Amino acid sequence: MEGKTLSEHIKSEARRLGFFSSGIAEAKAVDANEARRLLAWLADGGNADMQYMGNHTDMRLDPRLLMPGVKSIVSVALAYAPSHRIPEDEYQIAAYAYGADYHDVVKQKLHSLAASIAAIRPIAYRAFCDSAPVLERYWAVQAGLGWVGRNRQLIIPQAGSMFFLGELFLDIELDYDSPVTPRCGNCRACVDACPTHALQNAASPCPDGCPHSTTTFSAARCLSYLTIENRGPIPSSVASSMRGTIYGCDRCLQACPWNRFAPTATEPLLQPSAELLQMTKERWHDLTPETYRRLFKGSAVKRAKYEGLMRNIRANIGATRDSDAVTDAD
Repeated sequence: MEGKTLSEHIKSEARRLGFFSSGIAEAKAVDANEARRLLAWLADGGNADMQYMGNHTDMRLDPRLLMPGVKSIVSVALAYAPSHRIPEDEYQIAAYAYGADYHDVVKQKLHSLAASIAAIRPIAYRAFCDSAPVLERYWAVQAGLGWVGRNRQLIIPQAGSMFFLGELFLDIELDYDSPVTPRCGNCRACVDACPTHALQNAASPCPDGCPHSTTTFSAARCLSYLTIENRGPIPSSVASSMRGTIYGCDRCLQACPWNRFAPTATEPLLQPSAELLQMTKERWHDLTPETYRRLFKGSAVKRAKYEGLMRNIRANIGATRDSDAVTDAD
């Protein structure tokens, strides 16, 4: 099967497996602008204490070092926007964590995609989903899926950014797609919506026209980092900005105009359980380790651990108490 025909087969099979979008890029070193941005961000401590993000930089900048012999990178996007959401007046969890752990869901589908290719011709491959030193959004851009917006999320035209990304590294040459033109324009809704100012104007934007080069991102300020990866206390200076979030933060996604078109998840495993949707603040306050394990079995929320989730809940309680005290004083 020729490269073009096989490429069409891969995209067709990706759709059958439930991926919303897919594309293919040539495996080679990332361009100079992207390499410069990554190295500068790490040098400035933009990754906070997530030291793993600074590991294996050589592989991040050249996928051929991660998988010798790789020639093509298939990038896929799986929609995760839930059809039912937690009520707005209850504690909030980032929508991506409503269902099963996306790492497992996406990787299983990628292995199935690889099997369909192997049935046609012999291949060597590796499958990734946020699990290796791979610049996922960069390769999604190179594969023509979309562009990276000011909030550092991949935005798919007419579909938004509520997607999990995955990659299939292949040792065969295929027909390659081209990047799309960024379409953020002058919109800064995501920047304005960030409650902790994790997104700020860049002092020296890159001249490549990418929207994300016009802003800087500080993980140490981001509520997603603070409520998930952070193992220390929630700083009192940002607790008041949580406003009910106890795991992750969707503010920049909710503000993005493109997410008005976000498709809902078609994968049943990504839908929230009835128990999660029925959780009230009172139930969260009384959450036990046993209930936590049952509620989040096989969930990405376990990344924060029980102690971390309760820390986030207590921070919200404290911020509410402080706000009420100020109101009473007035």
